[in-house]
Amino acid sequence: MRVVSIDPAIRNTGYAVLEGDYRTPKALDYGTLSLPARYSQSECLLAIHEHICGLITRWQPEELAIEGIIYVQSHRTAIAMGSARGAVVLAAARHGLPIMEYPPSCVKLATVGRGGARKEQVAFMMRALLQLTETPAPDAADALAIGYSHLVSTDPLRAHLFKERRYI
Repeated sequence: MRVVSIDPAIRNTGYAVLEGDYRTPKALDYGTLSLPARYSQSECLLAIHEHICGLITRWQPEELAIEGIIYVQSHRTAIAMGSARGAVVLAAARHGLPIMEYPPSCVKLATVGRGGARKEQVAFMMRALLQLTETPAPDAADALAIGYSHLVSTDPLRAHLFKERRYI
């Protein structure tokens, strides 16, 4: 299976492309789409959408995995995150990809073994589990973890960790 996975945000969207299954996950591409502060929100959304469309066209994934909505204290932050997420979902829908959503606590539990793990722990585990040569940046690490969780969710022995995942 090949999956593109996204940690959406207006300014720093993490992305990853993984291939394999729960026994042999492999990172094909990953990074962070960082957008300058001078971009308006609409320019950021367009850039996110175009970048995700480019990833889908280049890598031809079978599915897209995305981080689920998290609780935020600011309405402004929630709207911006929801908008970035919408740009990603639209790109996947345009290409006919099934979209699976994973809550952050589920991703952390699947990758680190603890639902309240810190970003540094997730990045360290992604380096180890995917045999990367360097520790990925935080947003890229989160995207890798989302994709890794998607591949691991097919493991019958770990299926219980993914009760909160859902197709959107």
